[in-house]
Amino acid sequence: MSIHVRPLSQEHEAEWNRFVRRHPLGSPFHLTQWRDCIHATFGYAPRYLLAETGGEVRGVLPLFLVWTPLAGRILLSTPFAVYGGILADDEEAKQALKSRLVEMAGQERVRHAELRNAWTEQCAGFQPVRRYVTFTQELKGTEEELLQSIPRKTRAAIRKSLQCGLSSRRTRNLDSFCRLYLANLRRLGTPAFPRSHFRRLLERFGEEAFVLEVLSEGRVIAAVLTFIFGDRILPYYGASDPGFHALQPNNFMYWDLMRTGLREGARLFDFGRSKIERSGSFDFKSHWGMAMRELPYEVLLQGGAEAPDLSPNNPKYELFLATWKRLPLWLTNAAGPVLIKWVP
Repeated sequence: MSIHVRPLSQEHEAEWNRFVRRHPLGSPFHLTQWRDCIHATFGYAPRYLLAETGGEVRGVLPLFLVWTPLAGRILLSTPFAVYGGILADDEEAKQALKSRLVEMAGQERVRHAELRNAWTEQCAGFQPVRRYVTFTQELKGTEEELLQSIPRKTRAAIRKSLQCGLSSRRTRNLDSFCRLYLANLRRLGTPAFPRSHFRRLLERFGEEAFVLEVLSEGRVIAAVLTFIFGDRILPYYGASDPGFHALQPNNFMYWDLMRTGLREGARLFDFGRSKIERSGSFDFKSHWGMAMRELPYEVLLQGGAEAPDLSPNNPKYELFLATWKRLPLWLTNAAGPVLIKWVP
């Protein structure tokens, strides 16, 4: 029987999510929960594609139609996510989704389509984009064995943090998290997300998302919004108060997630992506001794267009970043949710 590719309908959302959860390359960003949050918060138009044969799902491609002043009109899989792209049972299903994507790119008159693949098995044969690496750590053995697998310098920082009287707790309250995270984005020169984005993530993902807070003498000094997907734990949005750097709150926070995941049966700690260019994030993650691999992102270019470089390292954005970092926090928090739509 031939493969039929069609838009995802509401009555097939449960089948879509079951397919994503059973697929070995699936991620929380392929679930319809992510679609719901991104559409509600940022207004991007979902163009989700489902490949099936005789009513059986054989592949999925989460897509959004996005317009921004910086990138123009694009198809993206998927906005504000580190992973996306095609999930398919076999090459036939992948090629069927690829063909439909090419057709849609022409019909929608986009400048390009971008697939944020996590694995080379997802690649559709478009132009590669070398931009990010990702870091993962297997969670196995005892807690002490896991700690010993971390390089000496970082292990010493973790042990120091454990001696500083820090504690942690899970919560669904966003007050402290938003205070820390939005201030951190301003320091980095990045526009702020709207608070509604984080609220919707916690609501739609339910028990598969939570905020971990790190406390010192009752004050929250670090926090990270974290996803659980199957046997994986993914810290996603995290920040700390730089005034407490001496207590090593970041090292404590991520180690606490790792050891808690180990106790609760998680198999993999996914530390997420960092730009290939050396940065504070890259350096911090690389010191944990985790497995690092390049993310095989790719773009389908239309009509001779070039893929835009929206990286903060692009010299064109130096003045904007420098100015943004000097603005008052209340102003960046107010203007950020408008500007963040430009860099999905």
